[in-house]
Formats: sequence, structure tokens, C-alpha cells
Amino acid sequence: MAENKTKETLASVDEFIAKVLPVKRRDDAVVVDSMMQAITGKQPKMWGKTIIGYGSVHYTYATGREGDWPLIGFAPRKTSLSLYLSMGDLDNIHAKRLAELGKHKTGAGCLYINKLEDVDLAVLNDLLKEAVDHNKAQWD
Repeated sequence: MAENKTKETLASVDEFIAKVLPVKRRDDAVVVDSMMQAITGKQPKMWGKTIIGYGSVHYTYATGREGDWPLIGFAPRKTSLSLYLSMGDLDNIHAKRLAELGKHKTGAGCLYINKLEDVDLAVLNDLLKEAVDHNKAQWD
């Protein structure tokens, strides 16, 4: 079975965030980083070259595939912030909060936000807490 390509690294999160462009995306990344640290109580770690993760879970799927992945995390990409919240059907797991969030897209356990000003930060904070609780219950 193939091994996960995305693994925790020793790269500096602060150096990575400092290089994020455009500057508005960098500013949003700083806010999301702060929120995720506060919610998880974990220091951020780089996973691969572009994902910032907080904590980790070991998962095993029914297919037998297993590996490690951040409890929650995000990647400040050029087009949007990609938040990694769930290893499952994000729309069904967090339907209530997503309906209240504001402008966003979802797909394969990810939440995509163009800019933080498009969403309600209090709802995002609650959604992040729900994701942590869900992932701990599912994979711990």
C-alpha cells in the first residue's frame, strides 16, 4: 500500500508564513494560525511544503490504508485558504455551522475561504472546535 507523501517536517512555520503572498493572504494566515493554536493548544508544524498542521491523528480506513495527518490544519494557497478539517464528508458532519459561515466552498474534508472578511469569524472558530472534537472522537 502506498505511503503518504505528506508528512510532518522540521521546516519553520514562521518562515513559511512570512513568505506567503499576496500580503492579504499572509495576514489571513496569521489569524487562522492563531485561532488553530488557541483551539488545539498545539504548536504548528509544517506538513509537506505547504500545509500547517496542529496536533496529529493516526487514521485507518476500512480499506486498510492508514497513516498520520494533522488533527486540523490549513494551507494559505494563492486562490484561497484551504482548511483541512475532516477526513470525511465535511458538508454532512458540519452542515449547521457551514450554513452560518458565509462565503465558502467545500470538498473532500476541506473548507475553502477566499478571504476571512467573507466569513463570520465566530462561526469559523466554532467550526474549528467542532472539527477538533469530531476528529479526536473518530481517530483517537
